[in-house]
Amino acid sequence: MDVLVKRAQTLKQALVDFVLDAEGELAQALEVYAATQSRRGNGDHTQQDLIIDRFITEGKVGESSPVELFIASNADLTPSDRNLLNSWHRSFIGLFTITQILADGLELMNWLTAKHYTVLTAKNYIVKSNGTEKQQGISRFQPGDILLTRISPLTENEWIFSGPHTFMGKLGKPKLAVAIGNFKDNYKSHLYSDAPELLEEAWHSVEQYHQQFIDFFGSDEVTLPGYQLNKKIVEFQEIISEKYLQAAGLDTSKSLDEVAAEAGISQDEIAAAAKEVGVDSNVVSQMLNGKNGKQKMVAPKVDLPAELRKAEQVTAISHPRWGLIFLPTYTKFKTILLADDWRKIEGAEKLIRYYLEDKSINAYIWHRLAQQYPNQLEKVLQDFLQRPEFNLSHDLDKLLQEYGKPIEPELPEIASVPLHLHNLFQEALAEVNKSKPKAKGQKQTVRGFG
Repeated sequence: MDVLVKRAQTLKQALVDFVLDAEGELAQALEVYAATQSRRGNGDHTQQDLIIDRFITEGKVGESSPVELFIASNADLTPSDRNLLNSWHRSFIGLFTITQILADGLELMNWLTAKHYTVLTAKNYIVKSNGTEKQQGISRFQPGDILLTRISPLTENEWIFSGPHTFMGKLGKPKLAVAIGNFKDNYKSHLYSDAPELLEEAWHSVEQYHQQFIDFFGSDEVTLPGYQLNKKIVEFQEIISEKYLQAAGLDTSKSLDEVAAEAGISQDEIAAAAKEVGVDSNVVSQMLNGKNGKQKMVAPKVDLPAELRKAEQVTAISHPRWGLIFLPTYTKFKTILLADDWRKIEGAEKLIRYYLEDKSINAYIWHRLAQQYPNQLEKVLQDFLQRPEFNLSHDLDKLLQEYGKPIEPELPEIASVPLHLHNLFQEALAEVNKSKPKAKGQKQTVRGFG
């Protein structure tokens, strides 16, 4: 096996050299890919190396990946080499915890999907750590350590490290929750890349949420004063929670006393736990009672952000792929589009720039406006951009990409999450609330899925 690992390392280095030494279309494709990905990372050495590693299998030059171009350019590769190289299209990045140290590698668990992997290394194998020039051997790793890294198939059951790793050491639940939240922000397309069944269920939950939104509000768009919309969202969330509890097998007709008795705990304990994590008492009792075994995924709680609850007007827009979007300025933006002279509206230029630059305004919002106000939006953008030749139907997507907006939707915040992640974030939040004193009425927050 050591021979196979070393052969894989040799092929990988040759593949990296092939990409970095390339000219023409391949070099241009790498430049475009790197520019797009760099907007989402911190730009350090590890990030740069990871971008190159991802481009090798995820990038496209015409209809071919760099791996396919490499294979086509090296006629002396053996059939086993070609099979190994092609298998690397299944490489993925994950946030792993080390579960066991092996003589020739590591046992890892991907925190995002709870799937386990055997990652083999050659003897005396050295891996780059945290983008520094120092090298760290796996002999320094310990069970429980957290790694952000990318792995590639070696055989049907074994894997190898594909690129650099970020070593995080041992993390308590709150810090682990933050690390997973950061992973979600930076690598959304890799959330469940090794668990397509979870990804499919997560996307399906977004479609369900959208339909439930329409059923409740009577439309995919609603505009209300912030405090009123918040009340409606709370009411809507209670309906979502009720359906979740029923799907998880909890009899919602039972009183809290009955649930507590079955769970073997007191009603006060359930109420205290619920208050601690900020969820409905029945949700906590259901988790404590272990009745969620039927369900792999959990719908996250959705709240109107605190700063929007005091807003004069907030528009909520739902979409079966883009999710739920809250916009306190949507009405004003439409006013700009309908004005005889948009420049006379106070703050118009600043708001247009915000809609272009801020990541919270996604491509769907622009496409929605383009569908509803095509002539007005085209004219405003021509004036604002000082591009009289700007054509909305041909140039809008190019413009959005200029400002770093993905044209295709990424898994939104309202998507259901794996049960183990949901539980982790609830436990992390409880730990934070217990360990830190807080002012009256103030909640501690943990970024992540919960």
